[in-house]
Amino acid sequence: MGAPHTNPEVLPFTGLPEATELTPRFQFSPKDGIDNPALSLAEDSEPEGALQPRFCFLKKEEGEDFGFWLHQEVGNSGHLVRQVKPGGLAHRKGLRECDRILEVNGVYVDDTEHFRVVWKIKRSGKQVLLTVLDGEAYSLAKALDRNLTQLLPHYNRPCLCCVAKDQNGFGFSVSSPQGVKGVFRVSVVRNGPAEKAGVPDGSWLLELNGTSVKNWTSARMNKKLKQSNSPMGLLVIDAESEEFYRQRNIKITAALASSSWLPFDVRKLQMTRGPDGYGFLLKEETCGSGKKGQFMREIDAGLPAEKAGMRDGDRLLGVNGESVEDLDHHGMVFKIRADSKQVTLLVIDEEGSKFFDLVGVSPLAFYDDQVAPSGLRATHDSSCPSARQENDVSTFPPCHLDTDLHWNARPPRGGSWDLSKEEPEGRSQPF
Repeated sequence: MGAPHTNPEVLPFTGLPEATELTPRFQFSPKDGIDNPALSLAEDSEPEGALQPRFCFLKKEEGEDFGFWLHQEVGNSGHLVRQVKPGGLAHRKGLRECDRILEVNGVYVDDTEHFRVVWKIKRSGKQVLLTVLDGEAYSLAKALDRNLTQLLPHYNRPCLCCVAKDQNGFGFSVSSPQGVKGVFRVSVVRNGPAEKAGVPDGSWLLELNGTSVKNWTSARMNKKLKQSNSPMGLLVIDAESEEFYRQRNIKITAALASSSWLPFDVRKLQMTRGPDGYGFLLKEETCGSGKKGQFMREIDAGLPAEKAGMRDGDRLLGVNGESVEDLDHHGMVFKIRADSKQVTLLVIDEEGSKFFDLVGVSPLAFYDDQVAPSGLRATHDSSCPSARQENDVSTFPPCHLDTDLHWNARPPRGGSWDLSKEEPEGRSQPF
């Protein structure tokens, strides 16, 4: 989405600054010999381009996986790419054996705990942007004590904003060059709702309420803005960062965005079952998107659910560290009853559920826990480069549904499973 330079209403793209400045190389002259003044002792300490990160944008089709494993070696930092499937999505997009992942969707993760990196990739949905450095370059950078963040080009992630209307409106307007589709610059009213929601003045509008505006005319934009209810979901980005993504053929979606301005948070509820159960009703209801969701109702005063902070209308997103958004009602009940004594739930309030349905992204895409979910398993693996394929890949226990389960989640029943496993050599997760 390039911006024309002829219209003063539209911000021009200025391009990205060079990531590094290369030291001029010595040009040898047989005539001048060793006295050649071009000779410098300040040459690069590593080969030119050796520490250049790569960007791999993976977008999978229905029924397809990303086609690689993520491994962490015992005693070593970083997140190692392993078992890249030949001809698979990751391989086709340039991901290679022993690459090290530095960023997931623009978030630096090299010093992040492994399970949180796994979670970020799992919750990215059908597409993920990985910034990687090949294994040899990573080892070289570590040996030279280089700051890996300094190897990364500067760009900003898109921003996802929730704008609530006040008595004067939403507090912003859009402009576009005449006759050009899909190019909309946002002008923000000072101290208005849009500015308070984190919308940067002069940014480009990419999505309105979860729908791309790439092919919209000005007339269609004006019509959609007038029809929008409050709150409104905006996905915006600055001009230079838009160019960064565009040059790499990366489609910008809400899953890549920063959610720091959103007023909604995923909450974790840890509960121990009491004599009367947990004290809530799990009810299936239709969401604003038309899909089915599971909501908490009839919360009993004084029982574990209320004490843990559960609110009427909370939507269930995860059970014991695993997403359950794609499970039906009985599947969620089965997950809750997997342990007869305790359960940990991930929920979001009713207003947050409506907003994320509106913008078409899971709230879990922005959730970052500090405790390893029990569902993220480890498997036996060997270290790079002498990698060997493993035949005994760990899997989750099968979830056979009990047809007698009722949607009332009090009290839960069933046996407990140990879904956590860690081998001496390290831990791995397939994608």
